[in-house]
Amino acid sequence: MDSSSPSRSSRIAPVVAMAAAVALTLAGCSSSSGGKKSEESADGASAGKASTPQMTVALVTHQSPGDTFWDIVRKGAEAAAAKDNVKLVYSADPNAGNQANLIQNAIDQKVDGIAVTLAKPDALKDVIAKAKTAKIPVVGLNSGVSEWKNLGLMEFFGQDETVAGEALGNRLNSEGAKKAVCVIQEQGNIGLTQRCAGVKKTFSGTTETLYVNGTDMPSVKSTITAKLSQDKAIDYVVTLGAPYALTAVQSKADAGSKAKIATFDLNKDLTSAIDKGTIEFAVDQQPYLQGYLAIDSLWLYKNNGNYMGGGEQPVLTGPAFVDKTNVDAVASFAAKGTR
Repeated sequence: MDSSSPSRSSRIAPVVAMAAAVALTLAGCSSSSGGKKSEESADGASAGKASTPQMTVALVTHQSPGDTFWDIVRKGAEAAAAKDNVKLVYSADPNAGNQANLIQNAIDQKVDGIAVTLAKPDALKDVIAKAKTAKIPVVGLNSGVSEWKNLGLMEFFGQDETVAGEALGNRLNSEGAKKAVCVIQEQGNIGLTQRCAGVKKTFSGTTETLYVNGTDMPSVKSTITAKLSQDKAIDYVVTLGAPYALTAVQSKADAGSKAKIATFDLNKDLTSAIDKGTIEFAVDQQPYLQGYLAIDSLWLYKNNGNYMGGGEQPVLTGPAFVDKTNVDAVASFAAKGTR
């Protein structure tokens, strides 16, 4: 997620979606590797939707089962689909090979556009080239800001993960932290690696990386607990997703640690934890906006030939800090599952 983007972060102005009632048809299945994946369609049925002919767009992500972050991405995508008269077909698999197969399925179905995350871009390079050969426009979101242009995508919507990590490292300096552990829940995920690398680059204290199995929360809890019990010098735990931050709160208590907790990304429970003071702050990348803009951009391209960012620069949706000083401003939206 990074080198092609500007060196400074920016926030995108809020996008106001027209009220829409979306009828969903859900279908789930299991991958051949045993990992669960989902393939679900949302047929836009809105009183205020566009009068343009219906188009079909596939949104293919690396979502792991139970990761609530992606519920927010999907809500944004569904809002744009309802407004734009788009049939949205969602599918996901955390295994990069399986994700590539899902993209191939979308190509075979002759969809009008594909929005894809690039957590492991090398594994998706060939299938994205096939989409281009089939003249299907492809945009990226969330993961892959450093790779989207190399893979030939039209546009990208997300945050520069290195810049976000650097911002968090600077924040740790201002908090007076001395030793931080950065918890990575998925090895090989380029964006997560860049976040921790960014923290390490700007944080003047000591940074260690701790790998956990993000699909096994009891294991996440025990691994963080063991680390905090073994090293009492750790004064900040940095997690890379809201569920892991909330688990780290439990680990801190079990270990009798005085470490503070910061994280990337929000959900309604996380905003509540910030308000209570059990988590210090979060870096918000606005996943709802990522989903919304990715789908809306494909509609704009098909119906008006538009390129957001001119096809040269990513559209940045973060980073921005949420802490006790401003959590009230986003809490109501988080409660609705849109922040």
